[in-house]
Amino acid sequence: MASTPPPEIERVLFSEEQVASRIREVAAEISAKYRGRDVKLIAVLKGAVFFLTALAREITIPVKVDFLAISSFGNATPGMVRIAKDLDDPIQDEDVLLIEDIVDTGFTTRFLLQTLAGRAPRSIGICTLLDRTVRRIVQVPVDFRCFEIPDRFVVGCGLDYKQHYRNLGYIAVMNQKDIAK
Repeated sequence: MASTPPPEIERVLFSEEQVASRIREVAAEISAKYRGRDVKLIAVLKGAVFFLTALAREITIPVKVDFLAISSFGNATPGMVRIAKDLDDPIQDEDVLLIEDIVDTGFTTRFLLQTLAGRAPRSIGICTLLDRTVRRIVQVPVDFRCFEIPDRFVVGCGLDYKQHYRNLGYIAVMNQKDIAK
């Protein structure tokens, strides 16, 4: 059931139905690629949890789930992050799929890929709900993406503005005037 967007929302970019449909399609692609194997889905907290949950429900092969949390070093260089919450289990010899809510500049995703690759998984890939390639500075290999988006500030499906709007079932563009406040 669609709800009326709050006034801070300029427009809905992708409806709940579009999001659900695309997640089903991507889950089918993942299920086909990893058929006959288990895959470990690793989500980056907090934003990717909503996407991970919806995606995992649609994947038809066995999955394991784990979480990472990262934090930035204040106003440092983009991508200068540290792991605030590490994985609960080792990933050596596992097929790993890093689940992101959004891949933007690529700095953070590259850091996570390098960190996880150093732990000797059998394979490692990236699946993202949103891919903002227009802002990409560091190229990263996105294996699965639901949507490519323009250079606008978006919320919903786990993406937030000051911890709000994560629970929206759709992807929406925030009004610029509300972001400036």
